[in-house]
Amino acid sequence: MRETDVVVIGAGPVGENVADRVVRGGLEAVLVESELVGGECSYWACMPSKALLRTGAALRAARAAGVEGGALDPAAVLRRRDGFTSGWDDSGQVRWVEGAGIGLVRGHGRLAGERRIVVSGADGDTTLIARRAVVVATGSAALLPDIAGLADARPWTSREATSLQEVPGRVAIIGGGVVAAEAATFLSDLGARVTLLARSGLLSAFEPVAGERVAQALRDRGVEVRLGAHPSRVDREGGAVRIELAGGEAVEVDEVVVATGRVPRTADLGLDTVGLEPGSWLAVDDTLRVAGTDWLYATGDVNHRALLTHQGKYQARAAGDVIVARARGEEVSDRPWQAHAATADHAAVPQVVFTDPEVASVGLTAAQAEDQGIPIRVVDYDLGSVAGASLTADGYAGAARAVVDEERGVLVGVTFVGPGVAELLHAATVAVVGEVPLERLWHAVPSYPTMSEVWLRLLEAYGL
Repeated sequence: MRETDVVVIGAGPVGENVADRVVRGGLEAVLVESELVGGECSYWACMPSKALLRTGAALRAARAAGVEGGALDPAAVLRRRDGFTSGWDDSGQVRWVEGAGIGLVRGHGRLAGERRIVVSGADGDTTLIARRAVVVATGSAALLPDIAGLADARPWTSREATSLQEVPGRVAIIGGGVVAAEAATFLSDLGARVTLLARSGLLSAFEPVAGERVAQALRDRGVEVRLGAHPSRVDREGGAVRIELAGGEAVEVDEVVVATGRVPRTADLGLDTVGLEPGSWLAVDDTLRVAGTDWLYATGDVNHRALLTHQGKYQARAAGDVIVARARGEEVSDRPWQAHAATADHAAVPQVVFTDPEVASVGLTAAQAEDQGIPIRVVDYDLGSVAGASLTADGYAGAARAVVDEERGVLVGVTFVGPGVAELLHAATVAVVGEVPLERLWHAVPSYPTMSEVWLRLLEAYGL
């Protein structure tokens, strides 16, 4: 048995950040991890997927800037990817944890009552007692949809797709969200023949222009994008996978990737021992404390507020700091936009889809703002007509949309679509979070000739 101030279950980026903030605040913290320290983002999601995507995008960007020749070497791309995952070796992450003064217990952690965690490891069970708080940061796993035969067909999830060692000749991707669109991009770049089966559209959570532009770009590069496709059965026969679609048609491929959403990693967490439903998302307040408790917190994907690594780390910083404040009896600053409140989760979440073209968005779409009853005006601008865009790439095609709250005269949402637009996003995030009046934003003069000149063009289109 071991006592500490805070126990964090899950040593991915979110859990690491909670523990780091707690230790910096003068408390003791122990991380519990059953897989690799560094978590999903480091080994199977953010880092390897972006490494796989970058080479193809860079090659196309070079060609669009007048560079001739060049070819993508799949083996070299996979080696570069391996460098970012450290060959799925977490020893470097473990050294960071130890250097930060954070404890680490390997094994599967389960709650066994209030503030009590039992960790089942290779050397037996260890019981941890948390004097102050327990934080669940176990993340999410790929959802396997209820399609006949799918589970027995040994489908790939995002994990297998990003850690692939050999590129399949033919791949089908079931899904139309971010993971599906990015996987279609890098798998086709690596030489696979890709069929994308999207039941209800592509990137439907974003402004419509995002899915339209990405779908067309994928088609232009040889991906078969099938919108409205409904897989009804999946069978693996020998080395091939057969996917039957509603209506009787079938698709035959070498591998099938499932990218249809996420489920919380809480099924075997002992939630029932503290009156919570096993397998459920954990509802929290803005200080990330689980409803109905004064000691249990949930950060990252597991609370279902914003399933993004950077947003989870933002939550982690707020949660770690508020745990310290409560432990010391200090004032809790939990009003909107204060240090202990994850306010941005509600209406100022930034996200980049690293397809080619990229999609970068923050805040609300026009449809979401209208659903909330906000009186809005939508301003669209052709990003390709900005001087910086034409210098970036010959024939640059892109789009920009600003969603303006007409009553307050501030931005509530911004979306960019086009090559390289990810680097435009933080300015938009600052404007949305800071609720910068458009009249004041007009004085933020963009440098010429950069793509940031689109800010001036949007404001001019609005009438300033």
